[in-house]
This record gives sequence, structure tokens and C-alpha cells, in this order.
Amino acid sequence: MKAYTLTSPDGPDGLRLADVEMPRPGPGEVLIEVRALSLNPVDFKTAHGKALYGSLREEDPIILGWDVAGRIKEVGEGAGKFVAGQDVFGMVNFPGHGKAYAQYVTAPVSQLVLKPETIDFHEAAAATLAALTAWQNLIEIADIKAGQRVLIHAAGGGVGHFAIQLAKERGAYVIGTGSRSKQDFIRELGADEAINYEEVDFEDILSPVDVVLDSLGPEHLNRSLTVVKPGGKLLTIAAGLSDSLKERAEFKSVELHHHLVQSSGANMEEIASRLADDRLKAHVSKTYAFANLPAALRELEGGSTRGKLIVTLDQ
Repeated sequence: MKAYTLTSPDGPDGLRLADVEMPRPGPGEVLIEVRALSLNPVDFKTAHGKALYGSLREEDPIILGWDVAGRIKEVGEGAGKFVAGQDVFGMVNFPGHGKAYAQYVTAPVSQLVLKPETIDFHEAAAATLAALTAWQNLIEIADIKAGQRVLIHAAGGGVGHFAIQLAKERGAYVIGTGSRSKQDFIRELGADEAINYEEVDFEDILSPVDVVLDSLGPEHLNRSLTVVKPGGKLLTIAAGLSDSLKERAEFKSVELHHHLVQSSGANMEEIASRLADDRLKAHVSKTYAFANLPAALRELEGGSTRGKLIVTLDQ
């Protein structure tokens, strides 16, 4: 089968399309014929020798990617309700070796969910790592409540556009930050306020909030802390928490959380049910053919994507 292997930590330039051995499903696994896969910032960061590269560098070959949607080709022993011919999607083996940049992928059934008939493979692939990140942070960790004020940074991006929808479902008052070009998109997703970071500093105009979800790193964490109410929560998916930030947060009685998303079939069930009845929508801004995957990764690295970029495979 064809797969992109990372031959050197040089970003998209280090990817090579190669013939590799077809995987076989082990106990509790299925083999998926991939129809669409989703790209995430962790992909290009790992390709550049950062993020998860340290834990994957001894693998041979290294095949990046974690988000897949496709059709079950073969099942291993103990696959439970899953049978060949079913359409499934999920985030595979994150933060391990997902091997999603390929025509076929093996995945544990505990990390997959059946694709609703109401959505296509593109939308399904989009609603994996990004949607799980939003769910695990806002629902499981922050446990946001109706009436709370929630600030979401990079609200027009992959994680952000799911986070807005989930927070609104919970009845929160949602504020999203984004570029000038994404202001209308952020409001269309349901945000009560959209802040253009190119024109104003959010901390200068924003009244206190209960929860902040950050994906931009240390500078934004420090600035965000200034607008969190005592007893509130500051969550980041971008970086570790410095000692100085921890001290300031403790003094202000603000909870800090740095969460690395984990594969979860149970969480995917929650996401799938919301996709099925339109409570949650995956926005696919652009699709690329599998042959152009490196170009798609370069575009994502540019940082201006609305929602998600998807790579499609013709089988």
C-alpha cells in the first residue's frame, strides 16, 4: 500500500510517498480502508522534529497522522460490534504512532465509532482530534455550566470551531478571538462575541470570564490569566505551565490545566451523536488529494485555516 513516511525532521519536505507493507489487524483491532484523513498542528510540529517526534524517532518507518474516516476492510479477533463493510471514524493511538497518512490503517475498536449516515467521510475525519480536544477540555475538565462566560482563543480554527459549539450547547456565553477574516465565521458558529486580535488586545476590553481555552502558548496564557475570575479555570493545549504562571494562578485562585488529548471511543460516541442530529457541525474549509498531502500540511502550517483541512483518498 501507499503511505507517507517521514524520512527526516524537515517538516512537509521530509515526507516521502512510499510502498509499505499492508498492516493486519490484531486482537481488538480492525483494518480501515481510509477514505479521508484530517491534518492537525501536531502533525507539522512532529514533522519538524518537535511535539511527538521524540517518541516516534526510533520507529521504522515513521508514518504520521492520527485522524481517519473510512470503511472496515478486515476485523481482528474480538472486534465486538464492528464488522467488515461498516463506515467508521476516530483518532487512532494518540499520542502514540497513529500511521494515518496511508491507504490502510489498523485501529483499536475502543477508539472508533460508526459514522452517522447523515455526514460524509470528510466531515467525519474532521471531527476527531480537534473535536476530542474541545470535548475533553471543556466538558470533562472545565465542566462548563449554563451562564458561564467562556473565552476561546483561535476560535475559528480546528479546535476552536468545535469548542464554540460545545460551549453554546451547554448554555455558556461564548467569546471567541480570531483574525479579521474570521470574525463572521466565529459569530456564525454561535459565539456571542468575536474579538479581532489584529485591532485590540482582548484583556483591555473583556470583562472577567469563568473559563479560558487557549491553544496559542505562554504569552496568551499570561494575558488570559488576567481576565479569569477567582475560582475560574485556565486550560491550555499548546504548552506546559511555567512556575511563575502557577504561582500567579494560585494567588488568584484560578485552576490551571494542560491536557494532551487522548484517543477515546466513548468520547467519539458523544461527538458522533451530535454530528448525527446537527448539534455539532464540522467545517471543512478545503480538501486535498492524497498525492498533495505535503502541500496541505504546508497550508495548515501557515495558520490561516478556517475549521479543518482534509485529505481524501480514492480507493
